[in-house]
Amino acid sequence: MTIRIGIGGWTYEPWRGTFYPDKWPQKRELEYAAGKLTAIEVNGTYYSGFKPATFASWRDQVPDDFMFALKASRYCTNRKVLAEAGASIERFVGQGIVELGDKLGPILWQFMATKKFDAADFGAFLKLLPAKQDGIALRHAVQVRHESFAVPEFVAMCRAAGVVIVYAQSNDYPAIADVTGDFVYARLETATEDEPLGYSTAELDRWATAAETWQAGGRPDDLHYISEAPARIERDVFHFFIAGAKVRNPAAAQALIDRV
Repeated sequence: MTIRIGIGGWTYEPWRGTFYPDKWPQKRELEYAAGKLTAIEVNGTYYSGFKPATFASWRDQVPDDFMFALKASRYCTNRKVLAEAGASIERFVGQGIVELGDKLGPILWQFMATKKFDAADFGAFLKLLPAKQDGIALRHAVQVRHESFAVPEFVAMCRAAGVVIVYAQSNDYPAIADVTGDFVYARLETATEDEPLGYSTAELDRWATAAETWQAGGRPDDLHYISEAPARIERDVFHFFIAGAKVRNPAAAQALIDRV
């Protein structure tokens, strides 16, 4: 099992001259970022579709042990009735994401902060998530941001489906730390610009310990849980620094990589 650490996207103007060297070619930013990090969460797939050749190009620009997490299309998750998302889900997974091959990491299904928990409807949505696409296994993670999801029923349904609940450290939304699948997906969204690494040394040390605990099959003692701990198995960990003082996120990711 591995710990993969990265950032959201790779194109961000304030990273030029801070993360990317001065005058580094923009068309080679993915190549550079992939050489310093071990994963990237692709946000562009949330807003639009891409051709198979684009996914193949991303695949060919990164090292063999690198992985992409893909944020699923907003047309799948930003809807009143999730049970009606089947066609949109099929379009998303069928657009060519399998061209990433073994560099395809989890698919992140992110929901609006106003979306409330409806057990029947959300359960129907989970059943729509395909286990495979063109023979390639798919792994799914859901990020919910409304307090109504912080109930044992939601954790149980995700665990039964083998779908991971994203742990998202945020100043704005409640976090659910329960482990529900065979990997862990963490998003830290609270970087501050007055910290050169986005987070204090103590915070980074804490998250390094958490990542290693998750990988070993445990769960960190200092997080809040709704349900009992699952069976202890080793797990892959995907750990992304997102939002907050975004300019600091590459430095935070590299600092965490150094710690694990």
